[in-house]
Amino acid sequence: QVQVVESGGGLVQPGGSLRLSCAASSIRFSINAMGWHRQAPGKQRELVADITSGGSTNYVDFVKGRFTISRDNARNTIYLQMNSLKPEDTAVYYCRARVARPGFSSEYDYWGQGTQVTVSS
Repeated sequence: QVQVVESGGGLVQPGGSLRLSCAASSIRFSINAMGWHRQAPGKQRELVADITSGGSTNYVDFVKGRFTISRDNARNTIYLQMNSLKPEDTAVYYCRARVARPGFSSEYDYWGQGTQVTVSS
């Protein structure tokens, strides 16, 4: 019932920039907060940034000042502008859409399949 599709990953040199996109769609659910997580080889998946439907943002410390999350509610799309990329940013980046059925308080997370970001010279 909820589709989440990421795009924009690829190979970039250290110090370079990359922009990720994520489009979410649903007929029965309201899409609330959306965000980005990443998972590096051998590590747990971790939050990168998220954004509410009202535009409030949250970033983890290691990306503050370098990454910017934005949202286009009309298109149910979020973006992650990544600047000053470092090799340690290399990971699979996953888009998360938090949804709820109208009239219900419970929320559910739906995930995209991920897009690979590799930062290397």
